Amino acid sequence: MGALNDKLGPRIVLSLCGLLSGLGYILMSQINHLWQLYIFYGVVIGAGISAFIPMVSTIARWFVGRRSMMTGIVAAGIGVGAFVVPPLANQLILMYQWRSSYMILGIVVIIVVVSLAQLLKHDTTQMGKSNNDKKQTEIEAVSIPLSLKEAARTRQFWMVFIMLFGSGYCLYTVQVHLAPHATDLGFSSSSAAAILAAMGGASIAGRAILGSIGDKIGNKRAYMLGFFLLAVALSWLIPSTEAWKFYLFAVIFGLGYGNCDTQQSPLVAGLFGLTSHGLIFGVVSMGYAMGSALGPFIAGLLFDIYKNYQIAFFVCLIISVIGMILSAMLRPIKGDVDKSTRLL
Repeated sequence: MGALNDKLGPRIVLSLCGLLSGLGYILMSQINHLWQLYIFYGVVIGAGISAFIPMVSTIARWFVGRRSMMTGIVAAGIGVGAFVVPPLANQLILMYQWRSSYMILGIVVIIVVVSLAQLLKHDTTQMGKSNNDKKQTEIEAVSIPLSLKEAARTRQFWMVFIMLFGSGYCLYTVQVHLAPHATDLGFSSSSAAAILAAMGGASIAGRAILGSIGDKIGNKRAYMLGFFLLAVALSWLIPSTEAWKFYLFAVIFGLGYGNCDTQQSPLVAGLFGLTSHGLIFGVVSMGYAMGSALGPFIAGLLFDIYKNYQIAFFVCLIISVIGMILSAMLRPIKGDVDKSTRLL
């Protein structure tokens, strides 16, 4: 989807994503076998929700001078959706049962996403507007775009890949296993859910407010701050057994991962330019997806071995520290690949 967005623009790509997501939900209303769940939800809906890549890639093209702030505001929609949709879906299930609810959600997704996608343009030049932002002009003047092949030859590409892997590993390990960890310590299931909700709420602030500091101090330093907050939160979580400590962890961790999520697309744009931004961001985001898949699995395996989550969360702590170090080591791309100095 990132590569298609570079070539075709967000109108076509996000329309396709909306159709895939909606179709996946509609097909979910008809499932009768487990393999259908994997195909309809894992593949069809999974492809549809890759819309995040072309969305933030488009934002990177539209708002160069305030890229981090605008990316954070858009990404905050994920957290808002996480608050709004589950209770609405629950109400639909109570009223119409789960099959009809999936059908309704699918139709709504298609109508809303495809309709709004028609309003999008590839970049500001397609809107008939000239950007006179002095900061944008300065940024574009030092940004010579790289192709995926050129970017992959740089160490910065693989450093960013590993950083995103670490972000996904830590986030999804915590999201999957925090509630079981809390209930193992004697918390009720409703309390565990409230802690997760607090983390989601903090992530909205992390994206919309804290994420904007990337425009002021640079995306590299902002990413360092995100990993630092993750490390502090995980250090706090490991020995915690009281409810208020879990809530404090949730707030700090939510701020940290919300900030990290916001810096990803602007960081890639600052390093590698915009010509192939969607494709490059899509490829390095595979690191995020790999970490997201591997983290919960390894954490579950460690729990089965040690009968607690201390080691699993300690691994996350180490990974967040490594991510912070890699962020500090990022340097502008120089040499034969790119003679310019890139904004970090």
